[in-house]
Amino acid sequence: MSTRHWLMTATAAAGVGTLFLGSPIAGRALAPAAAPYTETIPNTKVSFDMLPIPAGSFSMGSPDSEAGRAADEGPQHKVSISAFYVGSKEVTWSEYDEFAFSQDLVRKRKLGLTGPKDAADAMSRPTPPYADESWGWGKEKQPVIGITQYAASRYCEWLSARTGKKYRLPTEAEWEYAARAGTTTAYWYGNDPATIGDYAWFKDNAGEQPHIGGAKKANAWGLHDVHGNVAEWTADKYDAGYYAQSPAADPKDDNGKALYPYAVRGGSWDDAPVKLRSAARRSSIEAWSRRDPQNPKSLWWHTDATFVGFRVVAELDNSSK
Repeated sequence: MSTRHWLMTATAAAGVGTLFLGSPIAGRALAPAAAPYTETIPNTKVSFDMLPIPAGSFSMGSPDSEAGRAADEGPQHKVSISAFYVGSKEVTWSEYDEFAFSQDLVRKRKLGLTGPKDAADAMSRPTPPYADESWGWGKEKQPVIGITQYAASRYCEWLSARTGKKYRLPTEAEWEYAARAGTTTAYWYGNDPATIGDYAWFKDNAGEQPHIGGAKKANAWGLHDVHGNVAEWTADKYDAGYYAQSPAADPKDDNGKALYPYAVRGGSWDDAPVKLRSAARRSSIEAWSRRDPQNPKSLWWHTDATFVGFRVVAELDNSSK
């Protein structure tokens, strides 16, 4: 499928009109994008889809008039974003378990892996969780939940070593830009929270649990579950006042090695629609590990954050297929 055909198909499926490369959407011009690709984790049958996000600019944050707006969503400011790839869905247990619970270097050597591939298995891995990490909701295609931002970042490092591509967490700006897909409304589909059930798993329709990704409608760039299902980690620390000093191009706000606070986006299965808005921000807090009996608390698991997961992004120049 050509990039032009893919973008038009994804847009039509999302119901937001036809999207042509180079045409203005919400006041910006779309740069040509590469084609989508499917990544298969080496020596496994586990795969996931990556979609190209074109370079462009958008107004990050929310206007004062938006219903449910919080102070940390402003001031709304213009940001330009370089092109990148992003996962079409949230990372699943099948993907994460290859990192967290698969056999170590000995097994990989039996499969004939040598050289740089071994280095991926020499990385530190999650310690055993305090309780059932899936909370009884199942694994495999279910989205990962209850992991720390540190764990999500280490997974990206492992995945990069395994595949030879640069995978990482999205910045807040990349996340919002991709979620909006050229829109300026509270949600990518519009402003009415009454219809959000067609696009998201949230408190009123999720049955008190996360769901396998892809059941709800995708946005114009083909991304599922940017609203709801599981909230998603970003690479940025949470700073309520950061927008007032944000750079105009590819902003990022690194938090070093601290566990808190990191910015989480998208809202979850346990949230009301107002928290699922494209501009809504949330900060990780120590209470997310309140029931962890370890001292110090686990670097890898949040015992009280069954609503948080993540999706990955990749650099455009090392992921072409």
